[in-house]
Amino acid sequence: MSAVPALAQPESAAAAANNTVGLKALAAGIGFAIAVVGGALGQARIGAAACEGAARNPGAAAKIQTMMILGLALIESLVLFALVIVFIKT
Repeated sequence: MSAVPALAQPESAAAAANNTVGLKALAAGIGFAIAVVGGALGQARIGAAACEGAARNPGAAAKIQTMMILGLALIESLVLFALVIVFIKT
């Protein structure tokens, strides 16, 4: 009678280890979603500020556009770094 619970022990340990893989993937997905939302909000604010700045001072539109593109590239690179981290950690 005592052999039955002893044999069931390794299977529950394997199931618990398998469950943590799923939780890691879920946490990585939620973390990446937060990174994407933050990046999208940042890009939206940069775009709006650049349009507003170009409307207020059309002579500086070229400089504003250059800085806007640089800022967008940096934000996008942060989101891509978050994607790489998600793939490494899962």
